[in-house]
Amino acid sequence: MARISTKTQATTPAGTLIQGNEPTRFAPLAFSDASLNAAKWLALVLMVIDHSNKYLFGGSVHWMFALGRISMPLFAFTLGYNLARSGMLANGGYRRLSIRLALFGLLATAPFIVVNKLAHGWPLNMMFTLLVAVVTAWLLDTGGRLQGIVAWLVFAWAGAASEYWWPAIGLCLCVWAYQRKTSGAAVFGFAVCLISLWFINGNFWALASVPVLALVRYWPYRLPRAQWFFYGFYPLHLAFFWCYLTYLAKA
Repeated sequence: MARISTKTQATTPAGTLIQGNEPTRFAPLAFSDASLNAAKWLALVLMVIDHSNKYLFGGSVHWMFALGRISMPLFAFTLGYNLARSGMLANGGYRRLSIRLALFGLLATAPFIVVNKLAHGWPLNMMFTLLVAVVTAWLLDTGGRLQGIVAWLVFAWAGAASEYWWPAIGLCLCVWAYQRKTSGAAVFGFAVCLISLWFINGNFWALASVPVLALVRYWPYRLPRAQWFFYGFYPLHLAFFWCYLTYLAKA
């Protein structure tokens, strides 16, 4: 990437804030709103494929399982990218996101526990994983030593209780950190988080999210934003699998 120097705050075409006045060898990622939205829709489709395989076929369809490993990194990337947009702290963006994720995470809790047969209700569903990333970024963005300590305590404790654990949260935070101030450390952290998903997935299919994102970046068409649809779809599709496994599969 070309060497750039950021002497003042600047924004990418998508509104992402770049902070600091240190020269850097890395250029900020430039995704249009259309390409980011396309990444979210693709992540949703891949999630449905993965969950259909998991809950209807017992995870026996290997190609569906492989494609499903790409879904979460896409969701994590889009969240981290959007968290880095300018004005998130001043305009209450972190607070709004936190409330929505907490609300729909709670709505998804019962079906998530049932379809995954979680005797102790652990781990928490993906909405709470994303919530931990938002709260951690929020605390770090406010500045101050105390907030920083609390942020990493939240990351350490809540990451152990959420689906996909610390790697998923780390993916969000690394994208957020990179877009705010480009650095090799954020790139390295993102790579480590992707590779670390091997301990959860048992394979390296999550790495395929990188070329997928590289291609999606050039997606030119605007898909429906449907913001509330994405929130509502998560608990609703889990409720569908719950009803199917409880009633229809036994009919």
